[in-house]
Amino acid sequence: MHLPDGIVPLNQAIIYWILTLIIISIFLYKFSKDENKEKRIISIAIFSVFTITVTSLSIPSPLGVPIHFFLIPLIAIMLGPNSSNIVSFLSLIMQSLMLNMGGITILGANFLVMGFILSFVTYGFYKLFEDINKKVAIFASTIIGIMAATFGQVAILIISGAMNFDVLLATLVPFYLFISIIEGFANIIIITAIKKIKPEIMEINKI
Repeated sequence: MHLPDGIVPLNQAIIYWILTLIIISIFLYKFSKDENKEKRIISIAIFSVFTITVTSLSIPSPLGVPIHFFLIPLIAIMLGPNSSNIVSFLSLIMQSLMLNMGGITILGANFLVMGFILSFVTYGFYKLFEDINKKVAIFASTIIGIMAATFGQVAILIISGAMNFDVLLATLVPFYLFISIIEGFANIIIITAIKKIKPEIMEINKI
């Protein structure tokens, strides 16, 4: 889902960067007021390294295109959307500089899709379904979050004039729906294991 530099006009990329900086500033302010700041810093650092490592792996798929998992839905459910946004921002910077994934001018747009939209939609639907069934909530919110991010990327590409809606609908949507289903099942397994092995991580206030 990483958009490369040059696919979005510079004037639009600047707007996405400005929005990103405003959002990150708000999150950092909220983060500074957190009572569990020390634990959260450690968790964010660990998950940032984990995210950079795992998302850099290319996994073969039956669709003929390698899969890269997001992990941001997992972090949003475990730590809250603000924390997952910070992880996403840090990861995107390192991925663009070290792994040639995405770019610098386009980083604002990538963050809005893979950070802001993905985090808040996932967390919002997780809280909506949590009282019904926690495993269903994890699975459904992961799928809905990734698909919301997909349509966010579709909107950015249409506004930029890079592609038309029909092409994007026929390519991006089925591919990321496939990924979201796999990641939904994986998140259930991971969160269930963490609750048994390291339950204190799940007990940190979600911000």
